[in-house]
Amino acid sequence: MSDMTQPVTAPTRTPEFEARLKKRYAAERRFKALGLGAVGFSILVLVFLLGTMLLNGIGGFQRTVFEVPVDFSRMSLTVLDSGNEGAKMRALQAQGLPEIVQFAAEETLGEEGAAQVNPLAWRDVASELIADPSLLRTSTTFDLPASGRLASAFAGDGQAALQPLAREMEQRGLLMNKLDLGFLTRSDATDSQLVGIWGALKGSIYTMIVTLLLAFPVGVLAALYLEEYAPKNRWTDIIEVSINNLAAVPSIIFGLLGLAVFLTLFPGLRSAPVIGGMTLALMTMPVIVISGRNAIKAVPPSIRDGALAVGASPVQVVFHHVLPLALPGILTGTIIGMARALGETAPLLLIGMRAFVSSPPEGFTDNATVLPMQIYLWSDQVSRGFVERTSAAIIVLLVFLLMMNGLAIYLRNRFEKKW
Repeated sequence: MSDMTQPVTAPTRTPEFEARLKKRYAAERRFKALGLGAVGFSILVLVFLLGTMLLNGIGGFQRTVFEVPVDFSRMSLTVLDSGNEGAKMRALQAQGLPEIVQFAAEETLGEEGAAQVNPLAWRDVASELIADPSLLRTSTTFDLPASGRLASAFAGDGQAALQPLAREMEQRGLLMNKLDLGFLTRSDATDSQLVGIWGALKGSIYTMIVTLLLAFPVGVLAALYLEEYAPKNRWTDIIEVSINNLAAVPSIIFGLLGLAVFLTLFPGLRSAPVIGGMTLALMTMPVIVISGRNAIKAVPPSIRDGALAVGASPVQVVFHHVLPLALPGILTGTIIGMARALGETAPLLLIGMRAFVSSPPEGFTDNATVLPMQIYLWSDQVSRGFVERTSAAIIVLLVFLLMMNGLAIYLRNRFEKKW
């Protein structure tokens, strides 16, 4: 047979080929090692950051207190049956509760120790009496916050003159650090022993609600129009470029815009969540538009063609088919934009939300501050107590951000499963 199959021979591996192959494998190993090193270094930095924050933040969730028994069975105090907490607290003050608490402190701690009880400690006692009026018929031990100076001495942070008193009270079992859940329910104060995060947290919640109500519908509708309805011409190209540029504008520029526009139109709402929400909505809207357009663009054209083929109108195609399929991506982009807005301070600084607010806002038009601004204000204090409170507030902010991102993941998975 003349046309016999020629045997297949293996390619010749020349020394040059072997050298190049060895060099490529070495480069791949180096690249892999560098990648693993970068990941490991990032993890170490993250662990160091979180560890430092947690170590400092643990002290922020505690406060230095005296354990003082108060016998109300010998007193004629009463708690109002009606009215809000403020009215009930004022009534107890008028009946002499501050003097009763001070007298009990002197009996237990002595005159020198009672002088280091926080002057507003009676408010904590009043809150417990309002929550449980039956305490008025008993003798109950209360945790009275110490003064800021004694708390610093107890922590060994200066105040050398008070450190012997702090050690003595500690040895007698009357002075200690205890978990302070009131940190989550109180508002700002000038004393690190009395401060709380609830006022700023409530202000952040109100501000985020306004931001979401304004930015989400406008951003989604703008994305739908630009992707589904807008003609492709020079004007839409200008709009698209402008939106992309707005997403990269520094946040302080939006603060200047809010200062120039919103506070000019509503001068009486300075430092209100509604103004802060409108300012942050301007900053968040471009992010929602861009993520919304990408999510809408990712919907397969066959979905649109199939809906049109069975008789759906163009509006039904968009709102019954395209938008539900794009919603997971839109929600993810929205939550990411909201998380960015939650951590902003520069725009809110310009519209006056750095005010000292000693009571939580009751509505969208009340004076308020937000968590990042509260952290900024506390970080400017020199007291060690405020340093620890700052770390605790950062932990609360991080938990808030994790909850928002967890919500985004949940919503995305839920809508993806639905379709």
